[in-house]
Amino acid sequence: MRIVVLGAAAGGGYPQWNCHTPASRRAWAQQPGSKRRTQASIAVSADGERWLLINASPDFRQQILATPALWPQRDLRHSPIHSVLLSSGEIDHIAGLLSMRERQPFDLWASARVLELLAQNPIFDALDPAYVTRRALALDAPLAPGPADAPLGLTVTPFSVPGKVPLFMEGRSGGNLAGSAEETLGLEIAAGGRRFYYIPGCAALTDALRERLRGAELVFFDGTLWRDDELLQAGVGQKTGQRMGHLSIDGEAGTLAAFAGLEVARKVFIHINTTNPILDEHSPERAVLAAHGWEVAEDGMEIRL
Repeated sequence: MRIVVLGAAAGGGYPQWNCHTPASRRAWAQQPGSKRRTQASIAVSADGERWLLINASPDFRQQILATPALWPQRDLRHSPIHSVLLSSGEIDHIAGLLSMRERQPFDLWASARVLELLAQNPIFDALDPAYVTRRALALDAPLAPGPADAPLGLTVTPFSVPGKVPLFMEGRSGGNLAGSAEETLGLEIAAGGRRFYYIPGCAALTDALRERLRGAELVFFDGTLWRDDELLQAGVGQKTGQRMGHLSIDGEAGTLAAFAGLEVARKVFIHINTTNPILDEHSPERAVLAAHGWEVAEDGMEIRL
C-alpha cells in the first residue's frame, strides 16, 4: 500500500495567504526548515496505479502537478484517481471537488450528512451525476472503493470522532456546534493485511478512540495547533482550538499526553495550522515532538506499508 501526502497544512495552507505571524513569515521567506505546505489531503493505492483521494483540497490542481503518480496516463482523458472520500464537509476538504468537474468518472464517498451539505449547494452540481456517483458511507461499516467489478483493493472503515460542524454551517447549527456523529470522521484504511488510520480533525481522544488506535502501525493525526489558545496568543483570532473542534498538541489534555502508552509504531501530525511552531524544523516544539516519537507531515511525503 502506497500513501502519498498531497498536502499537510490546515485550512489556508502554510503560509496562509494573509498571515504575517513569525511562523508564516519564515515560510514566505522560504527560510531553511520552514517548508511551505498545501492544504491537507492524501492519496492511497494498493497497486500503485489506481488511487483513492482522501479529501479534495482547494489546492487540488497544485497537488496533482506535484505528484506524477496522479497524472493522466493514457487516452485523451484519464485520471488514476478512481474514488474520492470526504472525512468532513469543511471547505478545505470539499472545495477541490470543483476542480474535478470535467466529466471524469469517479465515485464520491461521504457521510449522508456531508452529502446533504453538497446537495444543498448547487455549485456542486457541476459534478455531472452521469460521471460522478455520490455514495453514502455508514459508520463502522467497511467499504471497498472503486467500481463494483474492479475494486481498488482497499478497505476503508469510517468511524465518528469528536469534531464540529463546518465553519460555514455554524450560524445554522442552532447552537449545536458539535453536530451529528457523521460530522467528523476518522478512517481506517487497509490493504494486503496492513492498515493505518487517518484522522485530520479531532476534538478529543475518547477512551473508545484510544482503544481503536492502540498498537496501530501508522496514525496520521490532527496537528492543527500546538496550544489551545495559540490564535489568541498570536493576536490573529478569538477562537481556541477546542472551539474550532481540534485537540491541541501540548498540555496535560493534549495529543502528546493522550497518546502516551498507546504503543503506536509511527505517529504523524497532519492538518497543521500556519501559526503552529512545529512547522519550524529548528523550533523547541519540534524537538519535543521528536522526543515523543512524532513526525510532521509535509507535501510529497510517501509511506509504503
